[in-house]
Amino acid sequence: MSDVGYAWIQNEVGAPDFLRKQRARLASVNRIEHLEDGTILVPRKLAPDATLLDHALFALKHEGVRLDLLAMALRRLPPSELVACVRGAPNSMYGRKLGYLWERLHQQHLPGLVDPGVASVYAPLFDPEHYFVGQTQRDSRWRIDFNGLGDLDFCPVVRKTPAVLALLQKDILGRAQAFAQSVGEAMLERALNWAYLSETEGSFAIEGEAPNADKAMKFAALLRRAHERRPLTEDLLVELQNATISNPFDKAVQFRVEQNRLQRDVPGAAGVTYVPPAPELAVELMNGLMHVANHRPERLDAVVHAAVVSFAFVFIHPFMDGNGRLSRFLIHHCLGQSDRLPPQFLLPISVAMKKHEAEYLQALTTFSKPARQLCQVTWAGDEHYSYDWEKGSDTWFRYMDLTEPVAFTLAMAEASLDTHMRQEVEFLALFDQVKRHINDRYDLRGSDLANLIVTIFQNGGTLSNNRRKRYADRVQIHVLDAIADAVCRAMKGQLLDDVEDD
Repeated sequence: MSDVGYAWIQNEVGAPDFLRKQRARLASVNRIEHLEDGTILVPRKLAPDATLLDHALFALKHEGVRLDLLAMALRRLPPSELVACVRGAPNSMYGRKLGYLWERLHQQHLPGLVDPGVASVYAPLFDPEHYFVGQTQRDSRWRIDFNGLGDLDFCPVVRKTPAVLALLQKDILGRAQAFAQSVGEAMLERALNWAYLSETEGSFAIEGEAPNADKAMKFAALLRRAHERRPLTEDLLVELQNATISNPFDKAVQFRVEQNRLQRDVPGAAGVTYVPPAPELAVELMNGLMHVANHRPERLDAVVHAAVVSFAFVFIHPFMDGNGRLSRFLIHHCLGQSDRLPPQFLLPISVAMKKHEAEYLQALTTFSKPARQLCQVTWAGDEHYSYDWEKGSDTWFRYMDLTEPVAFTLAMAEASLDTHMRQEVEFLALFDQVKRHINDRYDLRGSDLANLIVTIFQNGGTLSNNRRKRYADRVQIHVLDAIADAVCRAMKGQLLDDVEDD
């Protein structure tokens, strides 16, 4: 077997492949090499011995911290081996991290180790150069600073990959503030009215739905509440879930008390694509997630924080229905609580997600696809399903790696601002220009003019014959031509004042 480190541990414990390309393997190299895709090449002379302890130490040193795989290894590792390791090198940072994690996970001291004898400086569990970190909790016994995004009951992990760091350097929320100031109050209000409506339609469209007027109005009203300064609680989330659901039988009164599942249009276990955690675990995880949502460290980027809360929520799936739309609402809730956006400013992120559905699915399946293997589903007909969870399956939900979902959310936040919001403002400016130009020359209904401008713009600057026939009984042909010409010229950036009067 050529796998080493976390990949070796993953194989040894029989875990699903949550690592994907983030793995180390033996290769014909002279030194350890880190490839751009996350693969680590290791020379045979540096390969660890075939024990959980040696591979865990190697992984901590060369691959960083994977709490899920470390927890699985430490539950199987004979404590006597770890005690001998600590006694042999009490100040080793990697041995100290393993000792700290073993004791925290087992809620007891290592047997026979009264005092580890650590006399070194404190070391962070997660290296801030390579991970997004939270508040520090100091452990004097091991001289380890726990600095995860949560605690050891629920601690999502996000790595500072080159892709994530490149997106962070763009300061998306700072540019959103500058954009809001640059367009003027009146134009901003019109653009935001479009953003709320489009975000509503986009979020429903991702679920394969087209909301009626009542549904759309209620969800848009919900979005406008995202800036209200309210911490996430179970009661608030229940209230929000009720606002996204129209079927009274699907409205929740608490976090779910039954097993949920996601399923394709295929009956039986073969159609089940994802099984979220069991109800009791889901409630526990939601308590951890709500704490993470309500306590964003000042140094943690607000969009990163929003992505963690949103995707962790949808993976936990705390309700029987409405989880998808509510997860996307939580992006706006977290951004609204951050004070990084102007009042009532909304990035139409669901619009961008809908435009990039393949990438959205990829971000979701980085966790959901391997997690599907954690539960054996049996179907006995109708709605009779049974669920048999693998031992230790809770570990993967407690320490989910959300790096790719974070990168995707950052990219969608940028697209929602630079593509969709800016394009809408540009269209509104074009609309005003054409409307003013035509009104100065012709007399026709305002609703007809507005519809014609939008239609011609969406059709690339031309008016179809079908549309011409539809308006022929109330708009003269030469006026239709003038409107089409004005829209076309405006789309090319030409000044309409250069057009001669008819």
